[in-house]
Amino acid sequence: MHTKSIEPFRHSHTFGQDIPRAGEKRTMVVIIVTAITMAVEITAGIIYGSMALLADGLHMGSHASALAITAFAYFYTRRHAADKRFNFGTGKVNSLAAFASAVLLIVFALIMAVESIKRLFSPVPIEFNQAILVAVIGLVVNGLSLLILRGNGHSDNHHGSGHSHSEHHHHAHKKHHHSLKSDHNLWSAYLHILADTLTSLLAIFALLAGKYFGQRWLDPFMGLVGAALVTRWSLGLLRASGHVLLDMKVPPEINERIHEAIESGSDALISDLHIWAVGPEIYAGEIVIIASNPRDSEHYKGLLPEDIGLVHTTIQVEKCR
Repeated sequence: MHTKSIEPFRHSHTFGQDIPRAGEKRTMVVIIVTAITMAVEITAGIIYGSMALLADGLHMGSHASALAITAFAYFYTRRHAADKRFNFGTGKVNSLAAFASAVLLIVFALIMAVESIKRLFSPVPIEFNQAILVAVIGLVVNGLSLLILRGNGHSDNHHGSGHSHSEHHHHAHKKHHHSLKSDHNLWSAYLHILADTLTSLLAIFALLAGKYFGQRWLDPFMGLVGAALVTRWSLGLLRASGHVLLDMKVPPEINERIHEAIESGSDALISDLHIWAVGPEIYAGEIVIIASNPRDSEHYKGLLPEDIGLVHTTIQVEKCR
């Protein structure tokens, strides 16, 4: 058989990873906002001799570096999407970058915890007015960044029969939130900014309590609370991205829908099923089907649900003896 004769049966393995994702543009905007804030705070800290402003500016720089990992992963994924060295495309680069970012978040949380414990036992003088100003600036910038990263969650089509506007709004919000978390790369960037936002909120509360009620111990204590929450989020991201990197099983409902599609209304049974993620909400699969009166593989492939993100499927059909 000549090579040309099999061309109609070949297909691309880019799986849409060569198309820019919405999260890429959002991340770049947040990096720019963070970098500008960093430059302003460092400059102001040097001019006015404020260590608080200078320290927060350098802290912003560390987050800009972490966000750069996210931006690079998006660029690399697109640039190498058609590289044949990647058997199933570059979708897992997304999860690899997220895994690295989660490790950085845990390191950040450990530093927060160690510094907070030190200050609990050895309190340091606090310039409350300057510190509160810095915390408010950080809160505003991080709040804006969170809104940018979330994007518009209500762009789905709201038209349909038998459903109210509030129902559509609720379903669109759930779908958008799930989409944000399924893009591990974008979710890691979101968690970095969320961690910073939480730190600013806890800091403002503790600083106000210290300034007006003399409760100085709340400042380091809130640092411990923030470190614990950041660690919890980071471990969740490590698990989610690690599952993709290790080809662990996908959500059970996907397997259930495949079983139902193939086995209901026929004598076919699935004897072996392997589904794994090759990118955000896209999957590859290998299915072995046993039947007394087997059909060809294309028949069974046509039965598979189209809305579960199955982009590459190998089907083996065996006759039941």
